[in-house]
Parts: sequence; C-alpha cells; structure tokens
Amino acid sequence: MAGPRFDWTAIDTVLLDMDGTLLDLHYDNHFWQVYVPGKFAERNGISYGEAHDECFRRYNARQGTLDWYCVDYWTEQLNLDIVRLKEELAHLIAVHPDVPEFLLALRTAGKRVVLVTNAHHKSLTLKMRKTGLDVHFDAIHSAHSFGLAKEAPEFWGRLEQTEPFLPGRTLLVDDSLPVLRSARMHGIAHLLAILRPDTRLPDKDVGEFAAIRRFCDIMPIQ
Repeated sequence: MAGPRFDWTAIDTVLLDMDGTLLDLHYDNHFWQVYVPGKFAERNGISYGEAHDECFRRYNARQGTLDWYCVDYWTEQLNLDIVRLKEELAHLIAVHPDVPEFLLALRTAGKRVVLVTNAHHKSLTLKMRKTGLDVHFDAIHSAHSFGLAKEAPEFWGRLEQTEPFLPGRTLLVDDSLPVLRSARMHGIAHLLAILRPDTRLPDKDVGEFAAIRRFCDIMPIQ
C-alpha cells in the first residue's frame, strides 16, 4: 500500500491523526517524559528520579483512556498548570516534512480531509495556533467530544454518526498501533502507520501495518 502502489482512486475520505503523524512527537515526549517530571519534582520537593517514577506510575495507570490525553485531568492529578507548561515549551512544536503540501494535494484531489485526534481541546487549540494547519481540514474532531479514546473500537461508530464516511473507502494514517487496530475492527479498509513519529528516535516497530517515512511517499498525483 505504501509508495507508488498506493491507489488514491479507492479513497474518498482521509482521517489523519495529529501528534506523531502530522506533528513531530518529540514535543509531547519531551513534555511528558522530561519537563513535567521536573516541574513535579520542584512542586513536591523530591528528586527528579522520584518524580519521574511517580509521574510514569500515574501515566501508565491511565494509558489508552481519555484521561491519559486530558489536560484538565493531569492539571488536577499533578497539581500543575499543564496548559501554562505546554505554552512554555511551545517552541518545540514542529510539523513533519511535506505535511502542508500533502494536505493541499488531498484537497486538490477532491478528498475529504479530517483531523481525528485524541488530544484534548486545549492542546489541539495550542497546536493549531502554532502550526496553522487547521485551514487545511474539512473537519477537526477531538476524541474528547465523543467520550472515548480512538483506541476503543466503539469510537469509530460514534465518529461516523458525526462525520459520515464509508469505511471501505477511507484511509486512516496514525502512529498508534492500538488505534490502527481498533479502526481495522470497525472496518476501515486503508490503514497506514508512521515509521518515525518522534524525529529524535529510531524507526518504531509498525507491526503488521504498511508505513511511511514521510508524506511525499504517498503524495496524490495531480
């Protein structure tokens, strides 16, 4: 499915993830894995190592749920102003190569282009403000509006009620294997993973999915 064998005539709707797919995951990884534990250590008068362990204990307990992605939840749980801290690191927000060109090419090719993200609305607003990518989408949906994370197979049925699409003629591009698997269970026929969501890290294991290194690999032909 990757590369020149990708058949755009079979696709009407393109569902795109945000963090790690359109945007470099380095921002989020650094924020949650390094910056937040550091601030948690300062707030609680403990060592960085202790803070790191405690933060990850709490993260892991909520992974795969909406809480894991919820700015308000972590503001309360960690007693930190997560929105303010995200703003402090906003200079690290970066768009993956070829993304604006790819989005423009999709629109030119007559595809419906939809952003579908687990990101909380406050994170989504910050990232769209910093990148300006919002102008390229026909619609933008946060999983928080549907009460389920994309990892839940039931999410896609709820999305379909708001954003009608034919699963057999829909492409989802996402860097999360659990999300791709849940979409496959719903019947979404065309699925692509991302080889390097975080540009500072090596390629990830994409399991059974076809994957792209950058969006020029599947650019629609005009």
